[in-house]
Amino acid sequence: MGGSAEFPRDVYDAVIVGGGHNGLVAAAYLARAGRSVLVLERLDGTGGAAVSTRTFAGVDARLSRYSYLVSLLPSKIVDDLGLRFRVRKRSVSSYTPTVRDGRATGLLVGGGEERTRASFRALTGSDSEYEAWRDFYAMTGRVAERVFPTLTEPLPTREALRARIGDEGAWRMLFEEPLGVAVEERFRDDLVRGVVLTDALIGTFSDAHDASLAQNACFLYHVIGGGTGDWDVPVGGMGALTDALADAARAAGADIATGHEVLRIDPDDPHAEVTWRARTGEEGTVAARDVLVNASPQALAELVGDEPPAERAEGAQLKVNMLLSRLPRLRDASVDPREAFSGTFHVAEGYEQLARAHRQAAGGALPSSPPSEIYCHSLTDPSILAPELAARGCQTLTVFGLHAPARLFAEENDAQREALLRATLAQLDEVLDEPIEDCLARDGDGRPCIEAKTPLDLEHALRLPGGNIFHRPLVFPFANEGDGTGRWGVGTAHRNVLLCGAGAPRGGGVSGIPGHNAAMAVLER
Repeated sequence: MGGSAEFPRDVYDAVIVGGGHNGLVAAAYLARAGRSVLVLERLDGTGGAAVSTRTFAGVDARLSRYSYLVSLLPSKIVDDLGLRFRVRKRSVSSYTPTVRDGRATGLLVGGGEERTRASFRALTGSDSEYEAWRDFYAMTGRVAERVFPTLTEPLPTREALRARIGDEGAWRMLFEEPLGVAVEERFRDDLVRGVVLTDALIGTFSDAHDASLAQNACFLYHVIGGGTGDWDVPVGGMGALTDALADAARAAGADIATGHEVLRIDPDDPHAEVTWRARTGEEGTVAARDVLVNASPQALAELVGDEPPAERAEGAQLKVNMLLSRLPRLRDASVDPREAFSGTFHVAEGYEQLARAHRQAAGGALPSSPPSEIYCHSLTDPSILAPELAARGCQTLTVFGLHAPARLFAEENDAQREALLRATLAQLDEVLDEPIEDCLARDGDGRPCIEAKTPLDLEHALRLPGGNIFHRPLVFPFANEGDGTGRWGVGTAHRNVLLCGAGAPRGGGVSGIPGHNAAMAVLER
């Protein structure tokens, strides 16, 4: 169903606003439980930010254009819904190039314990940093084993989660004091410190010692996924997940209407009323016992006429998608580019470099040495490339730039985007043996295959408030007294309106967790 103003029912058990992955998870669970479900999606297709697209004209490469890796999606959801969806492990966790004593070198994490230990030793001159690394991530692994299962359970209290973790040192480090304290206490090498800190800054504009602990919450979600902290590549691109979810929802009986924008929600008892507008210009209403909103808390407030959230959402990233004719050569000739780019390739992410970039951005300037993380998905999953592209040696490259808050683009988005893109590519060139632009493939019109998206571009395309990929600042996965989110963490001020998007507690990332929890809240009632 798409673009039609005629629905099979006037009243549904549940209307879901937004056909992103969380909304589709909720739709599939509810429909499988026998509830009548309607999904209303503003765009012409489902998926939201979790889509695969042929980004470049005339080029058959399906890029995960916005979200790109999977960690927080519980296997429980995949199994419960019978999804035909797989992920693949990356052969290398990360590679971070640097220069030591005038020599191009780097830190490779992956390829087995002995190889990783040898890389730490070659970089730092001893085994002490590797031992600290191993102890640190053993601790986060134990936390992950205890915390991750709670994400699809009723929302625990702070004290209940603390007891579940059962490690006061870990609790203090992650939940009570700025992460920078632990990083500086445990590690001595600037590069190693930086690699640890990056997980606290993905899409989060913060400093290692920010008193708000925003960096801690971000770090927590990046190390608990699947109970291991692994970040995996979706086979077929991110759209393979949302296509599987849409198929599961439809197979269970849910109606999905694309090209339908929700204008207003009137949360009356016993039925809420949802007003929509189709692409044809038609408008109408549909009633529901429950309305699940797969949109930001800010959008929810606008739809129901409530006061907007007091805390302003702001994204802080530059997303760059590329298709290469070949992988570039590295200045560190000891590492095969196919290994270096198969994990997370860190650029300008030493500890002091990250701090300097944050200071510059906080002062209103683009970072002079923009930090970024780079991924080559096609090395792990070549199926996203047409056979002829793979045969020619083409590869995808995704760049996620840090410390690029939306405020820097407010007045001159186009000019600032171009300036930051140039600086980001120049920083990448510093560790390459050839310019990255020489490796870019060309599209059907002869243009270089590269695109960049600022937070404001994401706000325009996907209605992410301020371009924030988490919909709002992340919060710790426990209940705060008086927050009104209820037993499952999805409640609002209105009894029959639930938040099932990334802005719910325990939201953020491609997880389906808020969708699962909202469905459980409805079914439990």
